[in-house]
Amino acid sequence: KVLIRSWRPEECSSISIPTPCPGDCWLLAAIASLTLNQEVLARVVPHGQSFRDGEYVGIFHFQFWQFGEWVDVVIDDQLPVKDGELMFVHSAEGREFWSALLEKAYAKLNGCYEALSGGSTTEGFEDFTGGIAEVHELQKRNPHLFNIIQKALDRGSLMGCSIDITSSADSEAVTRQKLVKGHAYSLTGAAQVRTRPPTKINQRIRNDSVEWTGAWSDNSSEWRYISDEDRERLSHRSEDGEFWMSFSDFLRHYSRLEICNLTPDALTDNNFSKWALSKFDGSWRRGSTAGGCRNYPNTFWTNPQFKIRLEEEDDDLDEGEAGCTFVVGLIQKNRRRMRKMGQDMHTVGFAIYEFSGQRNVHLNRNFFLRHSSAARSETFINLREVCSRLTLPPGEYLLVPSTFEPHKDGDFCVRVFTEKQADFHFSDLIFNLQIEIDEDDVDDRFRGLFGQLAGGDCEISAFELKKILDKVVMKRSDIKTSGFSISTCRNMVNLLDKDGSGKLGLVEFKVLWTKIENYLKIYRDRDVDNSGTMSSTEMRSAVEEAGFSLNNPLHQVLVARYSESDLTIDFDNFVSCLVRLETMFNTFNTLNKNNSGTVELNILEVRSSTTAQTVLIGS
Repeated sequence: KVLIRSWRPEECSSISIPTPCPGDCWLLAAIASLTLNQEVLARVVPHGQSFRDGEYVGIFHFQFWQFGEWVDVVIDDQLPVKDGELMFVHSAEGREFWSALLEKAYAKLNGCYEALSGGSTTEGFEDFTGGIAEVHELQKRNPHLFNIIQKALDRGSLMGCSIDITSSADSEAVTRQKLVKGHAYSLTGAAQVRTRPPTKINQRIRNDSVEWTGAWSDNSSEWRYISDEDRERLSHRSEDGEFWMSFSDFLRHYSRLEICNLTPDALTDNNFSKWALSKFDGSWRRGSTAGGCRNYPNTFWTNPQFKIRLEEEDDDLDEGEAGCTFVVGLIQKNRRRMRKMGQDMHTVGFAIYEFSGQRNVHLNRNFFLRHSSAARSETFINLREVCSRLTLPPGEYLLVPSTFEPHKDGDFCVRVFTEKQADFHFSDLIFNLQIEIDEDDVDDRFRGLFGQLAGGDCEISAFELKKILDKVVMKRSDIKTSGFSISTCRNMVNLLDKDGSGKLGLVEFKVLWTKIENYLKIYRDRDVDNSGTMSSTEMRSAVEEAGFSLNNPLHQVLVARYSESDLTIDFDNFVSCLVRLETMFNTFNTLNKNNSGTVELNILEVRSSTTAQTVLIGS
């Protein structure tokens, strides 16, 4: 009997949304939320800056978080006006300018004011705090949302909520129970109380204009039916726009909840629990590391890969869900700045696979054809950041970020917030394999051939090597080549020349010939379409089969230097690439005397081009 199973790879879906929140209202909402946390505000708008004597110097400086670093931006105090009025963000108080100056600094960071048109509040949250923002749609909410809210409050997270509008007429419209549509609210507290009838859960909401008048509002009858202890605990019901409402009403009336989880360095108060944070920077490059999503199995495996090891389960487990909770955020770098060059956001997402085994390996196509993902972003979307909260059992996992389609250039940053400390590392390692041959391994037939080729001096120079190789490869119809350059032949001689003669002896030529035969076999095996050339994706597999496991930046360099405009590599360029790699690795290993992975160079070694390039590779 034969059992046949049909298989199809997981399919990814994507959505393309119009620019959210047109104009700069998203930035205004983020600035408004920033004022609720004076500690965070003081980091973005440092103290000691004003128009008062002794402080005013004609310039102001602000700090913004940008992909893992806090950037200081300095501006002058000239603001754009029209007819005597500020054109963009401004305060109702005519003598207050900090928000307009903050917007100018943010515009400078992103290239211009025009670049600030369109965005989401979460983007502003992150650039003002360095945190990671997640969005919960309340119509399809997480069943453990209340636990998530309580943990977020324990960690000092910033939270905002809003009610969607269905038309422009709805904007700022006030409902019958005094909630404002399209307005940004801050969620500042959550509590559980014993009531008659049974337990109710409450949310504390803040809005500086009108207040909720429904159940659990300031003067509602529900307060009469709870214990004095609970009433005292929840009695912070001042007239500043802060109010309580039941959790069920919160879910019924509000559309969206945004949580900005703060980094450990943003929380100086030890009363808050803190996330553990890990961050990786990476890039997608056409032809080497831009493999697209799982819908493209032939290239998906070439995307950057990151290892995650989750070891400890959460202390306070959500009901019915044991495991390790973590939040993954994939951010596209500098895309807003690139708008003026006609480029916008890519459609991006990520997938996570369960994997245990050798750590320092880049998994290939076969692994992803045989394994489904353990978790993934809900969809691929054209936003600056894709963020997901996930819970997985302890174990080892592989995180693969990608664009939806392959061959899209871009830079990215991956951040992972975990409740417990976890181990993260980039999955690539550099190493190479050598061929060792001594004179006893050379048979009589090869000796005779070498004697005919080498001539009277019994050695082969770079010029003789070029003639030999060109004569051999030009006869073949199964590979495409323009012939070997004299530079490549010199590199081959330099790789194997042990006595410094600038020529190859019998054993040295035998080693080279063996390498070229191996390279030819690999080249033909990887040329699956029998085109006589290799694609850049096939090149990556071929390089690994030849004995080199390289990190993503090196693969990007190889494609840039050795491929044609159509991303194909012919045989002579393939050989030239491998010879160059081996030469540099050998040089680096010679200098790396204590196997530390680093080398120290004197002035003569720095002046050597081979050594200098080797150091760049090794670092």
